[in-house]
Amino acid sequence: MHVFIVYAHPSEDSFTSRVRDEFIRGLEAGKHTFEISDLYKMNFNSDMSESEYLREANYNEKMPLSEDVITEQEKINRCDAIVFIYPVFWTEAPAKLVGWFDRVWTYGFAYGNRTMKKLKKALVLCITGHTIEHLKEYGHYESIKTVMLGDRIFDRADSKELIILDGTAKLVPELRQSNWKKHLVTAFEVGKNL
Repeated sequence: MHVFIVYAHPSEDSFTSRVRDEFIRGLEAGKHTFEISDLYKMNFNSDMSESEYLREANYNEKMPLSEDVITEQEKINRCDAIVFIYPVFWTEAPAKLVGWFDRVWTYGFAYGNRTMKKLKKALVLCITGHTIEHLKEYGHYESIKTVMLGDRIFDRADSKELIILDGTAKLVPELRQSNWKKHLVTAFEVGKNL
């Protein structure tokens, strides 16, 4: 399977970068191919321009797309599966990834007269400081699931899955340490068995 990874984290010195690396190791072990957009490293412009806004607001697919958006759309149409790897900030993806959706999920590509292929799989692999229990208690788990799988992925993939690697906050070092090892194994296995 050919996998497109959309990765969003501002620091290479992070648990999220280790999750990315283990996931890629798993892909390689499973004989999958992949390409990656590291949004921070490539300095992806997450701000929608006025012309991009007018294109979307008026459902005008004849208005031109920026070259960086076309490049991302081509990566999507080359892949069988798309995987989003990111940390959760305030119950949401980092602004770079939100902006990626704003700019790349264009009219005439991801909605309207779609030219985006239907993917075999969409996977969201996100990292949270809080535990799953905490996220569920306060409704954050459902919020993340609704936004990422219900809205952004919707029917754009045959199957879709949310995996939250939880309990990684530095404030609870013993939980962080035990979860760290477990989550890296999960990332590897998910990549291998994609």
